[in-house]
Amino acid sequence: MKQPRHTSTRGFSRAATLLQSQIRAGTEGRGFTETRVLTHWPEIVGEDIAAVAQPVSVSFSQGGMGATLVVLVTGAHAPMIEMQKDQIRDKVNACYGYRAIARVRVTQTAPTGFAEGRIAFGPAPKKPPPAPDPALLAEARAAAQGVEDDTLRLALQQLAANVLSKRYN
Repeated sequence: MKQPRHTSTRGFSRAATLLQSQIRAGTEGRGFTETRVLTHWPEIVGEDIAAVAQPVSVSFSQGGMGATLVVLVTGAHAPMIEMQKDQIRDKVNACYGYRAIARVRVTQTAPTGFAEGRIAFGPAPKKPPPAPDPALLAEARAAAQGVEDDTLRLALQQLAANVLSKRYN
C-alpha cells in the first residue's frame, strides 16, 4: 500500500497559481498569449524604454504572418521609441522564444493615458516619511544618554527612535 505523499505547502497554494487563469483571460483579450511581456516589461526592454513606453496590445493578422505589438508612448519620447522599434521587437521575440512579433506600432498620447486614464506611466511618487514625534526623539535621546562615543550614541538614538515608533498595541 502506498503511503500518502507529504507536501511542505500544507494545503496552501501560491497567489500566482490562484490568479493565473484570471490573469491569462484578461491578457489574452488584449492579444498577450505570454503574460511575461506585461509583467516583466522593464526587464525585457530595459528600464529606460519601460519608463516612457507601455505595451498595449498584440494583434494578429489574418494571414498569420506575425503579430503587431502596439506600444503606448508618452509625448516627446515617441520619435526616440520609433527609432528603437527593431530592438524592441527583437527583445520581445526573445521573450516569446520565437518570431511572434513582426511589427511594432507606436501610439503617442498624454502621460495619463487614454480617456479613461487606465494607463499611468511610472511608479507613484514616494511619500516622504512623517516627521518624528519630538517626545519620541527625547525618549530615544535619553535611552542613549550614557554612551560617550558620538557615532555609537547617534546610532543608538536612531535605533531607539525606530523601536519606539513601532510600538504594538
